[in-house]
This record gives sequence, C-alpha cells and structure tokens, in this order.
Amino acid sequence: MTKEENEKRLEHLREIVRRLPDKPGSYQFYDQEHTIIYVGKAKNLKSRVSSYFHTEVDRFKTKILVSKIFDISYTVVNTEEDALLLENSLIKKYNPRYNVLLKDGKTYPSICVTNEFFPRIFKTRTINKKWGTYYGPYSHVGSMYAILEIIKELYHPRTCHQPITKEGVDGGKYRVCLDYHIKKCLGPCIGKQTYEDYQKNILQAREILKGNTRKVLRELKEEMLRLSEELRFEEAEEVKRKYLALDGFVSKSEVVSHTIDNVDVFTITSDEKIAFINYLHVSNGSINQSFTIEYKKKLNETDEELLQLGIVELRERFKSDAREIIVPEKVNVELENVKFTVPKLGDKKTLLDLSAMNGKQYKFDRLKQAEKLNPEQKQVRLMKELQEKLHLPSLPYQIECFDNSNISGTDAVAACVVFKKMKPSKSDYKRYNIKTVVGPDDYASMKEVVSRRYHRLIQEQQPLPDLIVADGGKGQMEVIREVIQDELGLDIPIAGLAKDDRHRTNELLYGFPPMSVQLKTDSELFHVLTQLQDEVHRFAITFHREKRSKRALHSELDNIPGIGPKTRDGLLNGLKSVRRIKEADAETLSSIIGPAKARIVYDYFHT
Repeated sequence: MTKEENEKRLEHLREIVRRLPDKPGSYQFYDQEHTIIYVGKAKNLKSRVSSYFHTEVDRFKTKILVSKIFDISYTVVNTEEDALLLENSLIKKYNPRYNVLLKDGKTYPSICVTNEFFPRIFKTRTINKKWGTYYGPYSHVGSMYAILEIIKELYHPRTCHQPITKEGVDGGKYRVCLDYHIKKCLGPCIGKQTYEDYQKNILQAREILKGNTRKVLRELKEEMLRLSEELRFEEAEEVKRKYLALDGFVSKSEVVSHTIDNVDVFTITSDEKIAFINYLHVSNGSINQSFTIEYKKKLNETDEELLQLGIVELRERFKSDAREIIVPEKVNVELENVKFTVPKLGDKKTLLDLSAMNGKQYKFDRLKQAEKLNPEQKQVRLMKELQEKLHLPSLPYQIECFDNSNISGTDAVAACVVFKKMKPSKSDYKRYNIKTVVGPDDYASMKEVVSRRYHRLIQEQQPLPDLIVADGGKGQMEVIREVIQDELGLDIPIAGLAKDDRHRTNELLYGFPPMSVQLKTDSELFHVLTQLQDEVHRFAITFHREKRSKRALHSELDNIPGIGPKTRDGLLNGLKSVRRIKEADAETLSSIIGPAKARIVYDYFHT
C-alpha cells in the first residue's frame, strides 16, 4: 500500500468515526476483504473507537490492528451491559482474528464441571474438553460468580484438588479439609456423603448451569414451605434467600429472554425521499446480526411496500431460515412456514424498539455525512424543523432576539441580535440606550426598543424578520405582540424562551396564549435557540458594562468649564484625588496647572 493509499484509507475511517453516536454499542472492524477482524464494546461508541486513531497510541498490537482496518460498522444498544452481551455473541459467531490479541490474554470465563470421581465445579479461562464439561462463556462475570455461589450454597461441591478415587475412599486414604469443618463440604472423601447423593447434586447443578432452573426452584419452594410448616423458620429463611438468588439470576448471555430463538426483526425509518430498513437476527436471546439498507424513493412508495422488499432482500442476503419475523405493523406478504408478529409489550417489543433505534441512528449518520459535504443542508434542515414545530408560514431565515440589561434601573440598555440561516449575523446586531423609561421596568424597556427597531426598519424599507424571539416568558412575548400587532399592524410570528428556577432555558413558547412546544433539550434545534439566547444576553451585558465603566471613570473635574482632559489628568497626577483637589489652596493649584486655570478650579469648588 502506498503512502497516498494509506492516507486515503485513514481519512475514510476517521470520517466514519466522526459520525459515530455517543451511545453504548458494539463495533466491528473489517479488513480489505471485508472480513470481521475485531469486535469490541463501548459505553460511548464515538469516544472508544476514536481512541484507536489517536496519534499518541503507542501500543504495538493496537497499531497492527489499525493498519489492517478498512471499514467499520456498529450496532447501538440501550445499555453498556447489552453492549457487552452483544460483543460476546458476535465474537462467538465470527471468531475475529484480533480479538484475543488485543484483549491482552483476557477471554470470557467459563464454568467447568470435571470428569472426576467426585466432580469439582470451578471457573476457568482455559478450555480443554478432556478435563470435563464447560458452560459459558460468561460475558457478565458477576453473574458467573453468583451461579457458582448458589451452587456452592445449595450442593457444597468439593473444592480440594486431590485426585479422589473409589478405592482411596474405601481404604480411608484421605483426610477432610477445613471446608468440612465449617460445613462448606459434606465430606465425600471420607464417606460422609455417598457417591449417589453427590452425583445427584452434580446433576442438579448441571441443570442450573444449562439454565433449567424451574425444577430446582420448585424443589426449593417446596422445601421452604415444608420447613415453615415445621416451624423451622431460620432454615426456611435461608432456603428463601437461595430461592430468590437463583430466581434473580440469568445464566445465559442474552439481550432478551433466551426463549426467543431464531427470530428476525425488521423496522423501517423513512422520510419523503429515503427509507432505511434495519434488520436484526436473534438466536437464543442474543443478537448475532445487525444490518441497515437504504432505499431511495422514486414513485412515492409506501413504508409497507418498502418493508416487504427489505424483508425479502435481507433474508436472502443473510440466508435466514427464521420461522418468526417481528415487524412494527402488519405487512401484506406471505412467506412459507413464517409467522409475522406485531408485539405491543414484552421482550419482542424491546427487540423491535432496538431495531428502530439502530435504523434511526443509521439515518442520522447518513444525514451528518451529507451535511458535512454541504453545510447549508444542515441549516435548511434546522429551519424546516423549526418551521414545522411552530407551524410558521415560511422558513425562519431571519430570526431576531431582544434582551434588556440594567442595575436597579441605572445605565439601562437593550440589545438585538440577528441570526440568518440559523447562524449569527453580527453585522446586523443593534445596541440601544433606554431613553423613555425611568427605573427598572423591563417590560417598558422592551416595548421602547421593539418599537424603535421596527419603526426604523419600516421607514428605511429594510427586510423584516421571519421570527421574533423574546429572551423571557409570556410577559415579554405579550409586550412584543402589543408593538408588532397592535401598534404597527405587522404579522410577524413571536416566540419566547423561558427559564427554570435555576435560570436554565427549559422550554420554547409560541402562540397567544403562549403554549409550550415539545422540543428535546438535547436536540440540535434547541442548542441553536439556546445559542441565540446566550448571544443576546452576552451582547446586552457587554454593552451595559461598557456604559457603566464609562460613567464610573467620569470625574467631577469634567464638569468644570474651561478645564480639559490634560489639565484634569495633571491635577489628579499631582494631588491623587478629587477630594484633595477641593481642599487645596490657590497657590498649590497654581504650582501644578498655572495661576489662570488654578483660579477657575479654586472658584468652582469654593464659590
């Protein structure tokens, strides 16, 4: 590979990383032949995957992996634990080349039941089927330890490593260890527990490891009731604890119930031009396939028609033989020996929601990619979104926002900021000194500024805004409405940005009477509106501070006729303060600024 080809490859990968969501999920790396070479999990996909491409990465193994990557895909899930389970499922399915290498020897542990005369049960990361039967691997280590603890409490399997034989037990060859004395072992090595009883316990432990806990739970419940009837409450409480622990345990690596096996899930996310169909395949409660295809609409095809096409295409592509297909709505298609399910609740609805989330995320990624190539596309999208939210008659190309600033009514000012195409247009910003309002009256100040602003725009025949936003709630909106509609007779939409008790913007208001508009606080549109509010607040505060600073620097010497800045500065440099200048005699003043100007200053303060 030439240097230019490698740079092109890395730029392609970085472009994918930039579009990754800040959500939990599993990611997959592909080589040049599009074979999965690594599967990983992440609490934050964007943060985790981008770390592979940092220049400061110095691990040799990671550099080798990165040099082999030619493409990246991912699957979004709800929680970090689901990401862990999905990663384990994909690793078992594809057996990627670099997973063991880059996990630094860490593999998922399994539980081994040995083939010994008195079998042992323990966790291990080494698989050798000559030693015994293995259950797992367990991606959730806490669950594995929980099942081992339950088995240990229920059946007391031996933990010693000595090779026990029937002849050795019969010949009294062994001695009990500490576990026997603390009642953690029943002493099969010295014949205190029979071989048949021990093997019966091991069989039940195997059933628990397989996930067949109902029989064991039923037996524990019967034992608990029996002990309660015999008034042996302490023992019954201990059995109850075991029952609850076993009942709450999930022994399989699954995203949903392991009863959901060999099922396909399809959802569709569409707009006027494009439809995205997401496909999940679920086996034993685990997702082992996730893929999204894109259809460009040409003849206004319906979602049902496109979903039918997607189902046939993806099942053929991935050779699926699933007998059940989960879909969001009933589809008019029949497949041989296949049942269509439209779930409303439960695990199947969870899978449907997960598929829909992946489809929406894929659509969002494609949109981000297109917007990067054409930045104006993002601005148009946000304007359309705001237009739809507020039911505006036209795109809000020009938005204006007002804010006041004063301290107890002094140095009262106001500001107007202008956003064009959802971006600040600083050359159109305006600052106003409040002229007609006395005291701290925000409503009256707002009314004055809005009236001055739009009277002037009308006189100068300047373009009017498509939307006015008040930095405040219902009161500010009503004041603006009185000027715009009642006084000027204009038909300009008016919105407001209200804040909560902690002075944080929390809702968008629109209409009269004002109503809250449903808008997620983490959406891009909300961030733009918050930026608009922050910008007008910053602009007003800056102007107010400048005005206040100028007033603070104003000296009483500036009020004396015939005394200019040079004379004023000379007096302040010589006597340091206005008070000392007032107290100085004519001779002292003359020594600093001369007799003529000294007489003017002296007469001003002593007449």
